[in-house]
Amino acid sequence: MPAGREVAIVGIGASKFDSVTSGISYKELMYEAAVHAYSDAGIDVRNDVGSFICCAEDFWEGNSISDEYMPDQIGAKLRPLFTVCGDGLLGLAHAYMHVLAGVSDLVVVESHSKLSDVTSKDLVEDLGFDPHFGRIPGVEPKYLAGLEMRRYLEESGNTHEDCASVVVKNKRNALRNPRAVYGDNLSNQDVLASEEIASPLTKREISSPADGSVVVVVASAAKARRLSGKNKPVWVSGISWFSDTPNVEEMDLGQALYASNSARKAYEMARIRKPLTQIDFAEIDDTYAYKELQHIEALGLAKRAGKFVSSGKADPDGQIPINVSGGSLGMGSFVEASALVRAYESALQLRGEAGKMQLHNPKRCVVQSWRGIPTQSGVTAVLSI
Repeated sequence: MPAGREVAIVGIGASKFDSVTSGISYKELMYEAAVHAYSDAGIDVRNDVGSFICCAEDFWEGNSISDEYMPDQIGAKLRPLFTVCGDGLLGLAHAYMHVLAGVSDLVVVESHSKLSDVTSKDLVEDLGFDPHFGRIPGVEPKYLAGLEMRRYLEESGNTHEDCASVVVKNKRNALRNPRAVYGDNLSNQDVLASEEIASPLTKREISSPADGSVVVVVASAAKARRLSGKNKPVWVSGISWFSDTPNVEEMDLGQALYASNSARKAYEMARIRKPLTQIDFAEIDDTYAYKELQHIEALGLAKRAGKFVSSGKADPDGQIPINVSGGSLGMGSFVEASALVRAYESALQLRGEAGKMQLHNPKRCVVQSWRGIPTQSGVTAVLSI
């Protein structure tokens, strides 16, 4: 079998995305996404699915042992299910392994966000820091993003104006995406003049919270061929993950090693030697504007990401479109689900179903995640048709 043709995404579904989903529980968001995904895949969830994977973190859910709250609304009652305490793309990696290991030939992956129910996102993020060396009383955790941004800009030669260009691009892209919450027409000056949160990071360079759920159905090659009557499979050609040190005092803030190391392995699996010419578009983490630049370079899409973005090469009609969906800056931050949202948007593009955002005949893309401060953990996947 040709490389990258063993595991495929055969169904995708999403709930409504919004900044606040009042009157709707995260379980109802999950159910909505699951119904769409199972209809899209043309499967009977009770009889066809061999295993289920949810990506959730107890702190975001507001309860302990999140596994126990996941099965019912996605059709996994009394079925094999486990929860990955990580981002949605890591869940996709686990599904990939389930298929290749023979655990199941059809796997469901779900991830969600109900950040509108979280009274203080900063307090939850603060718990991720070492209480002695990383957690600073009275200082919000975004201080680390400010330090990393400054270190990265000084070492890479990119500028604050380049970071502002990322915000302008992604929010403009989001205006064409009916699922995006935070689309806007801004100028670089609008971004740079916004409130400074953690020098030099400004408020408009930070993605805003959003609610929603995404479900993807993953299948073996044999199963994908049997289900291919409705939609063409989106193949997971390569996928890898990497975690650097969890200790703030040991982090190399000038580069995203988790992205470069995971990309190296994913590219090797997908037989990609020249990403700049073999990748058609990318959906990558932009939790903070500087992160998109850092990840573009780590993925080998440009040597000087700031110039690449500010020159228009990352625009929808550019050399390699980056975050045509609007990314997290334009669609919102879904915490653990952000990466699965990126995969969902990528699958729509590859299937030719992206509507006003549709690129011309894309064949291959890279999807990349970062779990957020204070981690140095991320996943890279190559998807193709």
